Amino acid sequence: MSKKKRWSTKAVMHQIYENNMWGGKENDFYSGDGSHDNKIVEPYINVMIQFFQSFRKPISVCDLGCGDFNVGEKLVAHTSSYIAVDVVDSLIERNKEKFKWDNLAFKCLDICMNELPIADCAIVRQVMQHLSNNEILELVKQFKKYKYLIVTEHIPNAEFKPNIDIVTGQGIRLKKKSGVLLTEEPFNLKTVSEARVLEIEHDDKSLIVTTLYVMF
Repeated sequence: MSKKKRWSTKAVMHQIYENNMWGGKENDFYSGDGSHDNKIVEPYINVMIQFFQSFRKPISVCDLGCGDFNVGEKLVAHTSSYIAVDVVDSLIERNKEKFKWDNLAFKCLDICMNELPIADCAIVRQVMQHLSNNEILELVKQFKKYKYLIVTEHIPNAEFKPNIDIVTGQGIRLKKKSGVLLTEEPFNLKTVSEARVLEIEHDDKSLIVTTLYVMF
């Protein structure tokens, strides 16, 4: 019996949006409650704007896994340039039509396979929790090009074994009582410093945590 063919990340994400597996209305794009629940979104936007405004001159930002852009649209005005990346081409085309500012650009790229745009800061918000370890490893190789890296992940609200592998898809590591920690095995991200800038209690078993890494 032949092994089951592995779906590409692009195919997986297309299926998720086409079948509204993260919720939302039929024939529309919806990136899940993590992008629409005000309890999660508003504190995140406030922290991000505060960070961007801490610079004397606006910085450039690359949003890796921008999704339906319900969050990103609130941040664009506080940057010198904002490049929003996603693997789903139909989603990127929709975003191009819906969101138009002079300092905003959308690109359809697989963040685990393609060369990523240069910027001062990369944002990866609740993306890696859906990816396999091999894909995260490929992505981590490119983080060194960004001075600042801001990562948001959904993790258990207790001690846990980090980075248990999963198959890329709709689900996340919480089902295995795990979560993504980039500085732990097998990723071993090297940083100058790191700071937990936001922690939101999702429920009594899990947190949504945003971490700022200074890379160089």
